Amino acid sequence: MARYRGPVEKIERRFGVSLNLKGERRLNGKSALDKRPYGPGQHGQRRKKVSEYGLQLNEKQKAKFMYGVSEKQLRSLFAEAKRRDGNTGTNLINLIEQRLDNVVYRMGFASTRRFARQLVNHRHVLVDGKRVDIASYRVKPGQKVEIREKSKTNPQVVRALELVNQTGVAGWVDIDAEKVFGIFTRLPEREEVVIPVEERLIVELFSK
Repeated sequence: MARYRGPVEKIERRFGVSLNLKGERRLNGKSALDKRPYGPGQHGQRRKKVSEYGLQLNEKQKAKFMYGVSEKQLRSLFAEAKRRDGNTGTNLINLIEQRLDNVVYRMGFASTRRFARQLVNHRHVLVDGKRVDIASYRVKPGQKVEIREKSKTNPQVVRALELVNQTGVAGWVDIDAEKVFGIFTRLPEREEVVIPVEERLIVELFSK
């Protein structure tokens, strides 16, 4: 299935939580979810009884939309998380958080993961001094991620860095906002990753 390219705020309204898909609009309280905190469509305000499978499916879909990954990519990440030692759900979150587009977002160089993915795909991002245009590239602890020199004045990058005081920077990265680079210092602890997703339900779904 191709990546979803429709109205992202409908997705947030469907699940009833912010998935950080609209960046500044959400920070300013202008997102569709703030204005209409119920599902889209004529039946959006009806209460629906959700089965256990439905709950598991919802969590998987939230993770897919929030991180911008496909079904195939998520299943592949789950398979690797399952092979690793430790908690499968925590491993899965760590693997997704290591994606280059997500690291660019976590460093505050983009206000949304969608824009971060565009920066990577359009070759505006360097990893250890080399251009990387693969959004799923796995950043390792200690690696340096930066916006290339000609792109540091991009208005959207500049605005994203201005919003860092509101959004904050992840505790597992160190950044130099002036020089627009950061270091992915370590893998995050699960409790540090604040997301509206219960990965346990995703593990249960994929383990069937």
